[in-house]
Amino acid sequence: MWDRVKHKFEKFPARMAVARKIVELGLKVGENGKIYCGDVEISDLALARASGVDRRTIKSTVDVILNDDQLSAIFNNIHPAGALLKNIAKNLGFGVVEIEAEAGNPGILAKSTELISREEISIRQAHADDPELEEHPKLTIITEKPVKGELINEFLKIPGVKRVSIS
Repeated sequence: MWDRVKHKFEKFPARMAVARKIVELGLKVGENGKIYCGDVEISDLALARASGVDRRTIKSTVDVILNDDQLSAIFNNIHPAGALLKNIAKNLGFGVVEIEAEAGNPGILAKSTELISREEISIRQAHADDPELEEHPKLTIITEKPVKGELINEFLKIPGVKRVSIS
């Protein structure tokens, strides 16, 4: 996906910033040229501020997307993933495991959830950052109850894992 997006916007860094922000926030570009989060319309001005560009850049980015069948098929079908519970997990009595890993290593999610399941702890959420969007992508796992800190060494044995934090 990103190869196609990058190719279309490589000469226009401001438009690329808008496209990244749309994907990062799970926004979609409607066929009517409006930007939506679910069924809530997002103003061009709000998106421009969040992207660090002016409103005209939002409009020109949307025009490019809608006039390209491949981009339109992508950006018309993005849906928000829902609330990430990471920042409120402690308030809810949940645990958080954050794993920073090298992009492209298969099995990190599977091996991490296996370690957690061995402790008979249920997983509420798992969220993996897109390595194309994040410089240091993380896997965030929200657990039904906090995970023991002693498991950090076990997580670090997983190939590709660079850092782990448990809270």
